[in-house]
Amino acid sequence: MYFSIRHMTEFNYSAPITESVMEIRMQPRTEDMQRCLSFRLEITPRTTATTYRDYLGNHVHHFDIPERHKRLLLIAESLVEIRPPLPVPDSLSPSAWDELDILLESADVWESLTPSHFARPTALLYQLAQDLNITRRDDPLSLMREINSAIYDTFTYKPNSTQVDSPIDDALSDRQGVCQDYAHIMIALARELRIPCRYVSGYLFHREDDRARTANDASHAWVEALLPGLGWVGFDPTNNVLAQDRHIRVAVGRDYMDVPPTRGVYKGKADTELKVSVRVYPTEKLPPPEELTLIDEEPAIMSPTDSELQQIQQQQ
Repeated sequence: MYFSIRHMTEFNYSAPITESVMEIRMQPRTEDMQRCLSFRLEITPRTTATTYRDYLGNHVHHFDIPERHKRLLLIAESLVEIRPPLPVPDSLSPSAWDELDILLESADVWESLTPSHFARPTALLYQLAQDLNITRRDDPLSLMREINSAIYDTFTYKPNSTQVDSPIDDALSDRQGVCQDYAHIMIALARELRIPCRYVSGYLFHREDDRARTANDASHAWVEALLPGLGWVGFDPTNNVLAQDRHIRVAVGRDYMDVPPTRGVYKGKADTELKVSVRVYPTEKLPPPEELTLIDEEPAIMSPTDSELQQIQQQQ
Protein backbone atom coordinates (compact mmCIF):
# COMPACT_ATOMS: atom_id res chain seq x y z
CA MET A 1 0.00 0.00 0.00
CA TYR A 2 1.17 3.52 -0.84
CA PHE A 3 0.25 6.63 1.15
CA SER A 4 0.56 10.31 0.28
CA ILE A 5 0.93 12.61 3.26
CA ARG A 6 0.56 16.39 3.28
CA HIS A 7 1.46 18.06 6.58
CA MET A 8 0.90 21.84 6.80
CA THR A 9 2.10 23.95 9.73
CA GLU A 10 1.51 27.69 9.96
CA PHE A 11 2.90 30.09 12.56
CA ASN A 12 1.36 33.57 12.71
CA TYR A 13 3.03 36.19 14.90
CA SER A 14 1.34 39.23 16.42
CA ALA A 15 4.38 41.38 15.56
CA PRO A 16 7.32 41.01 13.17
CA ILE A 17 10.09 38.70 14.34
CA THR A 18 13.64 38.10 13.09
CA GLU A 19 16.32 35.41 13.14
CA SER A 20 13.91 32.49 13.22
CA VAL A 21 15.81 29.20 13.57
CA MET A 22 13.90 25.92 13.34
CA GLU A 23 14.30 22.18 12.97
CA ILE A 24 11.54 19.86 11.84
CA ARG A 25 10.97 16.12 11.96
CA MET A 26 8.38 15.30 9.31
CA GLN A 27 10.17 12.96 6.90
CA PRO A 28 8.99 9.36 7.35
CA ARG A 29 11.60 6.76 8.19
CA THR A 30 12.75 4.00 5.85
CA GLU A 31 13.16 0.71 7.70
CA ASP A 32 11.57 -2.68 8.14
CA MET A 33 8.30 -2.80 6.17
CA GLN A 34 8.19 0.95 5.45
CA ARG A 35 9.91 2.92 2.68
CA CYS A 36 9.80 6.67 2.20
CA LEU A 37 9.85 7.02 -1.59
CA SER A 38 9.86 10.81 -1.78
CA PHE A 39 9.83 13.84 0.47
CA ARG A 40 9.42 17.51 -0.37
CA LEU A 41 9.53 20.48 1.98
CA GLU A 42 8.21 23.94 1.13
CA ILE A 43 9.01 26.92 3.34
CA THR A 44 7.60 30.45 3.29
CA PRO A 45 9.40 32.87 3.58
CA ARG A 46 11.67 31.24 1.03
CA THR A 47 14.88 29.79 2.46
CA THR A 48 17.23 26.83 2.17
CA ALA A 49 17.04 23.83 4.47
CA THR A 50 19.81 21.41 5.36
CA THR A 51 19.15 17.87 6.52
CA TYR A 52 20.86 15.41 8.82
CA ARG A 53 19.99 12.39 10.94
CA ASP A 54 19.93 12.64 14.70
CA TYR A 55 21.41 9.95 16.94
CA LEU A 56 18.09 8.09 16.87
CA GLY A 57 18.12 7.86 13.08
CA ASN A 58 15.37 10.43 12.55
CA HIS A 59 15.56 12.80 9.59
CA VAL A 60 15.91 16.41 10.75
CA HIS A 61 15.58 19.43 8.46
CA HIS A 62 17.11 22.66 9.74
CA PHE A 63 16.75 26.21 8.44
CA ASP A 64 16.91 29.85 9.47
CA ILE A 65 15.13 33.00 8.30
CA PRO A 66 17.10 36.13 9.25
CA GLU A 67 14.77 38.79 7.81
CA ARG A 68 11.66 40.21 9.46
CA HIS A 69 8.47 38.18 9.01
CA LYS A 70 5.07 37.78 10.65
CA ARG A 71 4.20 34.39 9.20
CA LEU A 72 5.98 31.07 8.69
CA LEU A 73 4.42 28.33 6.59
CA LEU A 74 5.76 24.76 6.28
CA ILE A 75 4.35 22.19 3.85
CA ALA A 76 5.82 18.69 4.00
CA GLU A 77 4.73 16.18 1.38
CA SER A 78 5.70 12.50 1.50
CA LEU A 79 5.05 9.34 -0.46
CA VAL A 80 5.42 6.17 1.60
CA GLU A 81 5.15 2.46 0.84
CA ILE A 82 4.11 0.11 3.64
CA ARG A 83 4.22 -3.61 3.03
CA PRO A 84 2.07 -6.05 5.05
CA PRO A 85 3.73 -6.63 8.42
CA LEU A 86 4.73 -9.99 9.77
CA PRO A 87 1.98 -11.54 11.92
CA VAL A 88 2.19 -11.00 15.66
CA PRO A 89 1.09 -13.94 17.83
CA ASP A 90 -1.47 -13.56 20.58
CA SER A 91 1.08 -14.48 23.21
CA LEU A 92 4.56 -15.80 23.94
CA SER A 93 5.65 -18.61 26.24
CA PRO A 94 6.07 -17.80 29.96
CA SER A 95 9.83 -18.25 29.47
CA ALA A 96 9.80 -15.07 27.37
CA TRP A 97 10.42 -13.07 30.56
CA ASP A 98 13.74 -14.88 31.03
CA GLU A 99 14.52 -14.46 27.33
CA LEU A 100 13.82 -10.74 27.64
CA ASP A 101 16.16 -10.39 30.62
CA ILE A 102 18.91 -12.18 28.71
CA LEU A 103 18.30 -9.87 25.75
CA LEU A 104 18.66 -6.81 27.98
CA GLU A 105 22.14 -7.91 29.04
CA SER A 106 23.47 -7.45 25.49
CA ALA A 107 21.08 -5.03 23.75
CA ASP A 108 21.87 -1.32 23.81
CA VAL A 109 18.42 -0.21 24.92
CA TRP A 110 19.09 1.52 28.23
CA GLU A 111 17.44 4.74 26.98
CA SER A 112 14.24 2.75 26.40
CA LEU A 113 14.33 1.41 29.95
CA THR A 114 15.06 4.49 32.06
CA PRO A 115 12.67 7.32 32.93
CA SER A 116 12.62 10.21 30.46
CA HIS A 117 11.28 13.77 30.50
CA PHE A 118 7.60 12.92 29.95
CA ALA A 119 7.57 9.17 30.61
CA ARG A 120 8.56 8.85 34.24
CA PRO A 121 6.98 7.14 37.25
CA THR A 122 4.80 9.14 39.61
CA ALA A 123 2.56 8.29 42.54
CA LEU A 124 -0.46 8.42 40.24
CA LEU A 125 1.23 6.07 37.77
CA TYR A 126 1.96 3.56 40.54
CA GLN A 127 -1.68 3.82 41.62
CA LEU A 128 -2.81 3.10 38.06
CA ALA A 129 -0.51 0.08 37.89
CA GLN A 130 -2.00 -1.21 41.13
CA ASP A 131 -5.58 -0.59 39.97
CA LEU A 132 -4.94 -2.47 36.72
CA ASN A 133 -2.83 -5.22 38.37
CA ILE A 134 0.10 -4.49 36.07
CA THR A 135 2.92 -6.76 37.22
CA ARG A 136 5.28 -9.19 35.52
CA ARG A 137 2.97 -12.13 34.80
CA ASP A 138 1.86 -14.36 31.93
CA ASP A 139 4.28 -13.26 29.19
CA PRO A 140 5.55 -9.86 27.94
CA LEU A 141 3.43 -9.80 24.77
CA SER A 142 0.18 -10.77 26.50
CA LEU A 143 0.82 -8.18 29.19
CA MET A 144 1.54 -5.42 26.64
CA ARG A 145 -1.68 -6.28 24.83
CA GLU A 146 -3.50 -6.08 28.16
CA ILE A 147 -1.96 -2.70 29.02
CA ASN A 148 -2.86 -1.43 25.54
CA SER A 149 -6.52 -2.35 26.10
CA ALA A 150 -6.59 -1.19 29.71
CA ILE A 151 -5.39 2.32 28.87
CA TYR A 152 -7.93 2.51 26.06
CA ASP A 153 -10.74 1.51 28.44
CA THR A 154 -9.59 3.63 31.38
CA PHE A 155 -8.95 6.96 29.66
CA THR A 156 -11.27 9.20 27.68
CA TYR A 157 -9.83 10.67 24.49
CA LYS A 158 -10.46 14.42 24.67
CA PRO A 159 -8.72 16.81 22.21
CA ASN A 160 -7.05 19.85 23.79
CA SER A 161 -7.48 18.45 27.30
CA THR A 162 -3.68 18.56 27.75
CA GLN A 163 -0.81 20.48 26.18
CA VAL A 164 2.29 19.18 24.39
CA ASP A 165 4.34 19.87 27.53
CA SER A 166 1.84 18.45 30.03
CA PRO A 167 3.19 15.91 32.55
CA ILE A 168 1.47 12.52 32.63
CA ASP A 169 -0.13 13.37 35.97
CA ASP A 170 -2.50 15.77 34.18
CA ALA A 171 -3.96 12.89 32.17
CA LEU A 172 -3.71 10.44 35.07
CA SER A 173 -5.62 12.67 37.47
CA ASP A 174 -8.45 13.44 35.02
CA ARG A 175 -8.35 10.05 33.26
CA GLN A 176 -8.47 11.82 29.91
CA GLY A 177 -5.98 13.06 27.34
CA VAL A 178 -4.73 12.75 23.77
CA CYS A 179 -2.57 10.21 21.97
CA GLN A 180 0.63 11.72 23.35
CA ASP A 181 -0.59 11.15 26.93
CA TYR A 182 -1.70 7.58 26.18
CA ALA A 183 1.74 6.80 24.74
CA HIS A 184 3.67 8.37 27.64
CA ILE A 185 1.61 6.50 30.24
CA MET A 186 2.06 3.16 28.48
CA ILE A 187 5.80 3.74 28.07
CA ALA A 188 6.22 4.57 31.75
CA LEU A 189 4.26 1.47 32.81
CA ALA A 190 6.27 -0.81 30.50
CA ARG A 191 9.63 0.53 31.61
CA GLU A 192 8.72 -0.16 35.24
CA LEU A 193 8.42 -3.81 34.15
CA ARG A 194 11.81 -3.63 32.42
CA ILE A 195 10.26 -3.89 28.97
CA PRO A 196 12.17 -1.55 26.63
CA CYS A 197 9.66 0.92 25.24
CA ARG A 198 9.93 3.95 22.95
CA TYR A 199 7.72 6.74 21.63
CA VAL A 200 6.75 6.86 17.95
CA SER A 201 5.43 9.92 16.14
CA GLY A 202 3.80 9.67 12.75
CA TYR A 203 0.47 9.41 11.00
CA LEU A 204 -2.49 7.05 11.04
CA PHE A 205 -4.64 6.43 7.98
CA HIS A 206 -8.33 6.08 8.86
CA ARG A 207 -10.57 3.80 6.84
CA GLU A 208 -14.23 4.74 6.50
CA ASP A 209 -15.31 1.84 8.72
CA ASP A 210 -12.77 2.63 11.46
CA ARG A 211 -13.83 3.65 14.93
CA ALA A 212 -10.58 5.42 15.64
CA ARG A 213 -10.63 8.04 18.33
CA THR A 214 -8.05 10.24 16.68
CA ALA A 215 -8.82 12.68 13.87
CA ASN A 216 -7.69 12.04 10.32
CA ASP A 217 -6.29 15.57 10.05
CA ALA A 218 -3.67 15.36 12.79
CA SER A 219 -0.40 13.62 13.49
CA HIS A 220 -0.45 10.61 15.77
CA ALA A 221 1.66 8.94 18.47
CA TRP A 222 1.98 5.38 19.67
CA VAL A 223 4.41 2.99 21.39
CA GLU A 224 6.94 0.33 20.40
CA ALA A 225 8.12 -2.37 22.81
CA LEU A 226 11.12 -4.64 22.31
CA LEU A 227 9.98 -8.25 22.76
CA PRO A 228 12.06 -11.45 22.51
CA GLY A 229 11.79 -13.17 19.16
CA LEU A 230 9.68 -10.37 17.70
CA GLY A 231 11.82 -7.24 17.82
CA TRP A 232 10.06 -3.89 18.13
CA VAL A 233 6.28 -4.32 18.19
CA GLY A 234 3.97 -1.30 17.87
CA PHE A 235 1.00 -0.74 20.20
CA ASP A 236 -1.57 2.03 19.78
CA PRO A 237 -3.32 2.48 23.14
CA THR A 238 -5.38 5.41 21.86
CA ASN A 239 -7.22 3.08 19.47
CA ASN A 240 -6.55 -0.29 21.15
CA VAL A 241 -4.85 -1.82 18.11
CA LEU A 242 -1.41 -2.97 17.08
CA ALA A 243 0.51 -0.49 14.95
CA GLN A 244 0.67 -2.15 11.56
CA ASP A 245 0.10 -1.25 7.90
CA ARG A 246 -1.87 1.97 8.51
CA HIS A 247 0.61 3.50 10.95
CA ILE A 248 3.24 5.62 9.16
CA ARG A 249 6.38 6.09 11.27
CA VAL A 250 8.16 9.45 11.18
CA ALA A 251 10.40 9.52 14.25
CA VAL A 252 11.21 7.49 17.36
CA GLY A 253 12.55 8.65 20.71
CA ARG A 254 12.38 8.28 24.45
CA ASP A 255 9.24 10.44 24.50
CA TYR A 256 7.77 13.49 22.77
CA MET A 257 10.72 15.64 23.86
CA ASP A 258 12.93 13.82 21.33
CA VAL A 259 10.58 14.01 18.34
CA PRO A 260 8.48 17.20 18.14
CA PRO A 261 7.46 17.95 14.53
CA THR A 262 8.83 21.49 14.93
CA ARG A 263 11.22 23.10 17.39
CA GLY A 264 12.65 26.59 17.08
CA VAL A 265 13.51 30.00 18.47
CA TYR A 266 13.30 33.57 17.19
CA LYS A 267 14.10 37.14 18.18
CA GLY A 268 11.25 39.48 18.96
CA LYS A 269 8.31 40.04 21.27
CA ALA A 270 5.22 38.47 19.76
CA ASP A 271 2.42 36.07 20.55
CA THR A 272 2.28 33.00 18.32
CA GLU A 273 -0.76 31.36 16.76
CA LEU A 274 -0.16 27.80 15.52
CA LYS A 275 -2.31 26.02 12.95
CA VAL A 276 -1.70 22.46 11.79
CA SER A 277 -3.41 20.29 9.19
CA VAL A 278 -2.57 16.75 8.09
CA ARG A 279 -4.02 14.73 5.23
CA VAL A 280 -3.19 11.07 4.56
CA TYR A 281 -4.38 9.55 1.31
CA PRO A 282 -4.00 5.94 0.11
CA THR A 283 -2.86 5.58 -3.48
CA GLU A 284 -2.57 2.49 -5.66
CA LYS A 285 -0.27 3.93 -8.30
CA LEU A 286 3.17 5.45 -8.05
CA PRO A 287 3.88 8.71 -9.88
CA PRO A 288 6.40 8.64 -12.74
CA PRO A 289 10.04 8.31 -11.59
CA GLU A 290 10.83 11.87 -12.67
CA GLU A 291 8.28 13.16 -10.15
CA LEU A 292 9.91 11.39 -7.21
CA THR A 293 12.38 13.21 -4.98
CA LEU A 294 14.87 10.61 -3.78
CA ILE A 295 15.11 10.74 -0.02
CA ASP A 296 18.91 10.80 -0.06
CA GLU A 297 18.84 14.08 -1.99
CA GLU A 298 18.22 17.55 -0.61
CA PRO A 299 14.48 18.27 -0.49
CA ALA A 300 13.05 20.75 -2.94
CA ILE A 301 12.51 24.14 -1.31
CA MET A 302 9.67 26.06 -2.93
CA SER A 303 7.15 28.74 -2.11
CA PRO A 304 3.51 27.60 -2.04
CA THR A 305 0.91 28.93 -4.41
CA ASP A 306 -1.85 31.25 -3.27
CA SER A 307 -4.33 28.37 -3.35
CA GLU A 308 -2.28 26.58 -0.72
CA LEU A 309 -2.57 29.41 1.75
CA GLN A 310 -5.92 28.13 2.96
CA GLN A 311 -7.22 28.25 6.50
CA ILE A 312 -6.10 25.18 8.49
CA GLN A 313 -7.26 24.07 11.91
CA GLN A 314 -5.12 23.67 14.98
CA GLN A 315 -4.57 20.12 16.19
CA GLN A 316 -2.64 18.70 19.08
